[in-house]
Amino acid sequence: MTKKRLSDGFVFTPHTEEDKPLFDKLLEIFKELVTHTSGDADEALEWMRELDHEYNLTNPDYTMDDFIEELKEKGFLKDADEGVGGFKITPKTEQGIRQAALDQIFGKIRKSGLGNHQTKHIGKGDEETGELRNYTFGDSLEHISMQESIRNAQINHGVDDFNLTEHDLMVKETNHKAQMSTILMIDISHSMILYGEDRITPAKKVAMALAELIKTRYPKDTLDIIVFGNDAWPIKLKDLPYLQVGPYHTNTVAGINLALDLLRRKRQTNKQIFMITDGKPSCLKVPSGEYYKNSVGLDPKIVSKCYNMARQARKLQIPITTFMIAQDPYLMQFVDRFTEENQGKAFFTGLKGLGEMIFRDYEKNRIKRVR
Repeated sequence: MTKKRLSDGFVFTPHTEEDKPLFDKLLEIFKELVTHTSGDADEALEWMRELDHEYNLTNPDYTMDDFIEELKEKGFLKDADEGVGGFKITPKTEQGIRQAALDQIFGKIRKSGLGNHQTKHIGKGDEETGELRNYTFGDSLEHISMQESIRNAQINHGVDDFNLTEHDLMVKETNHKAQMSTILMIDISHSMILYGEDRITPAKKVAMALAELIKTRYPKDTLDIIVFGNDAWPIKLKDLPYLQVGPYHTNTVAGINLALDLLRRKRQTNKQIFMITDGKPSCLKVPSGEYYKNSVGLDPKIVSKCYNMARQARKLQIPITTFMIAQDPYLMQFVDRFTEENQGKAFFTGLKGLGEMIFRDYEKNRIKRVR
């Protein structure tokens, strides 16, 4: 199918699902475009009209104006404030965008092997994995599979002289799940839109999808989102669709410092930081309140502060997983050293597959395999 590349780098591929109502097809496109326009409903609708002209998304019986009216009727769109004109999206659309991001990212993930969860407590699992193994002394009798155990006994000892022994027992494998507090740090420095590549939109999608996953699948977990440029500040979930980069440098130290402050207040034993960034640390706020900035190379003053923060997080038993959307050798060396100081993890990745990696890592970090 022919693709159209819009001026901002968005690639549109027409939908081909014939069984979906036309409104639902158009709504999917609208939610995708609203994400790319940082919540600007008017700009998203302008793009849709362009796409409609190019690809005939609508028909004489259902026009783009009809679609807009139905968006308003169903609570996805409302008139902007008086004197402003145009439209703005509603909380219903914001939730729909998060769900769409979750479907796009989490729907692609295949089940993978279990990872370690950093918890000091061992107990019986609370979720069965569907896998079986031989009984070992100390296993909870609650998770014995009687059907498979009896089957083993019949095979091993025969039906006429039925005898069930310890060696016949099969146990259902389970996971132990503890509560997790996660901080997601998103770099909003200017480089996130440089070089003709939109890096902030995938980062927003990951944040929205991760938040929706936690809300629906792990409601006892918490997710806080931090953005960092010259400074760092927390943002609310509802603000994500509207997030944009600024004319900022990258104050990684401020981001980690804020993340640690937030995590200190959490009661959960298990805490972690995910950091999405594409550039080197280039900014610090000095005691006088002024900014020390240096975009040339790796500034030793700034870098040493980053290493100090990594060590501080390590002392608090808070691992930092860095998702580096850049592969410059000197930046990779910095991230390697940073990761070593924290004893965390680092992924050097492009935008493709970013969400899948974060989701897999999140689930690995919060599950421990137990007997």
